[in-house]
Amino acid sequence: MPAFDLSRAWRSLLLCAAIALGGCATTGERNPADPWETTNRQAFAFNEAADRGVLRPTAKAYKAATPEWFRTGVGNFFENLSSPATIVNSLLQGKPAEAGEQTLRFFLNTTLGIGGVLDPATAAELPSHDEDLGQTLGSWGVPSGPFLMIPLLGPSTVRDFPSDFVDRFLRPLFWFNIGSEARWGALVLDIVDTRARLLPLDATLNRAYDRYGFIRDAFLQRRLYQVFDGNPPESLLFDPLDEFDDEPDDELEPEPDPEPPVEPGQPPG
Repeated sequence: MPAFDLSRAWRSLLLCAAIALGGCATTGERNPADPWETTNRQAFAFNEAADRGVLRPTAKAYKAATPEWFRTGVGNFFENLSSPATIVNSLLQGKPAEAGEQTLRFFLNTTLGIGGVLDPATAAELPSHDEDLGQTLGSWGVPSGPFLMIPLLGPSTVRDFPSDFVDRFLRPLFWFNIGSEARWGALVLDIVDTRARLLPLDATLNRAYDRYGFIRDAFLQRRLYQVFDGNPPESLLFDPLDEFDDEPDDELEPEPDPEPPVEPGQPPG
């Protein structure tokens, strides 16, 4: 059984916060995609406590103790490890051109980039793609299902959560017997490094009226855009103004002009 990909949850949170900077907000209304909200909020409270007590202090210490070039190399390394999953899912979605580009990126970064620590593919202007099994199932018409807030793992959906296990088997760390200690060590480093990159956006999340609702809505919107390659159908987009569309327009009828006063001795007109 592979270890959970905790860093994936933090990457999602990082991107959700980035969406916040672009103007995404929650309306505070109950989201129909979250029927288990009470349980999810309890898991979210647990995750928040774990972050405040352990992960955030560790990430701050890691950032203070390591130079920027080291953290850049760590990020490049783990991003490169996700390439095989992107390649396979691109092919499953009928995107051979993207699969070819990602394959070339993986080859260049793994060889010339010293295992992915360096990123010569970006210097060569090769585009980077990001596909996973959840997106593949979504492109095949599988609905996302209810939203999930997983303890220690963060936001997900009924469709995406089991898909993460399959994607993990496509990571090179599971192709070789490197030992459970090394595998867990790499996992922890990935989590801490990702959380360290999230630190500058903490203030943005803290300004949200409802952190849970904000992260949920931003995560679901991001996944929707990923599945449809940035162009989701309007019927799937939630517009807070839609709730007013079904209300009748009570237009005020114009008041009749007042009759002019009748002069004494004149019959009314």
